[in-house]
Amino acid sequence: MSDTRGEAGSDAAGDEEAGGGESTTTVVVAAAANLGIAVAKLVAGLISGSSAMLSEAAHSVADTVTELMLLTALKRSEKPADEDHPLGYGPERYIWAMLAAVATFVGGAVFSLYDGIHTLLKGEELGDPLISYLVLAVAFLLEGFSLRTGVRQVRGEAARLRMPAPRYLRRTPDTAVKAVVMEDSAALTGLLLAAGGLLGGQLTGSGLWDGIASMLIGVLLVYVAWVLCRSNAQLLIGRPIPPEMRAGVREELLSVPHIVEVLELTTLIQGPSELLIAAKIDFRDASTAEQIEWACEEAEEQLRERYPSVQRVYLDPTPGRAQRSAARARD
Repeated sequence: MSDTRGEAGSDAAGDEEAGGGESTTTVVVAAAANLGIAVAKLVAGLISGSSAMLSEAAHSVADTVTELMLLTALKRSEKPADEDHPLGYGPERYIWAMLAAVATFVGGAVFSLYDGIHTLLKGEELGDPLISYLVLAVAFLLEGFSLRTGVRQVRGEAARLRMPAPRYLRRTPDTAVKAVVMEDSAALTGLLLAAGGLLGGQLTGSGLWDGIASMLIGVLLVYVAWVLCRSNAQLLIGRPIPPEMRAGVREELLSVPHIVEVLELTTLIQGPSELLIAAKIDFRDASTAEQIEWACEEAEEQLRERYPSVQRVYLDPTPGRAQRSAARARD
């Protein structure tokens, strides 16, 4: 057997069985922060008349809705397999996560772009920006705390899987924590843009800068929504485990006695800690039915030991290429 079991975490689709609780905590912290921030931004936007602040309020409302959908995704995907869903509910996580990304687009990006364009075309009367600056400062601290929670989880998982944190965030099938980190990062950037719009309007007396800031916030949210939608769509369609892990799976299968060749290997990520492996296997011609059965059992045990996220293993005994050629020659 290979001595590289500890390297099973060469990609984020591997060992994430401990991440479910952390993901829930990360999402709850983000939801609580965004809800309070949304109310404060709305009040500040109405008082100051700033379109950028109103856009930021819409941004925070969209983020709050997003977190609620992500919590729904986490809870529903944990339901055990049943007769109607024999492979479990893992993929439901990605349906809700995609709806959350759409909420970010509709609730945040569309409103921000509309409000920015409206401000550029119609102008706006600027009120006292002091309350807006105070709200932005408090929001920055709260969003920073929420982002810190998400980044801490990402770094912990990346360190455990022995890979760079940016690569883990890009490839992880845990789209809940990915959404939190991306949305909080966008929120912090949006706060800086809103502050810039307020400052520009205060210095020039023109609402032009505020409108531009609002549009930039909208563009930022469009990008975040697009990235999250693409990630969840790939997992809904069916994303295989990474090449490094597929090579490891072949290595484990070929190390089992009586297995000669892996003719076909199909893998599927069903959730952050749910991997499915199916393979057509060529066994030794001299192997008995009992030996083949025990070889399948041993192969499954080895795969689960090396990759604890493997939930389902299906092995299909299949004639090898030499046997097929001989059969065609006889025919």
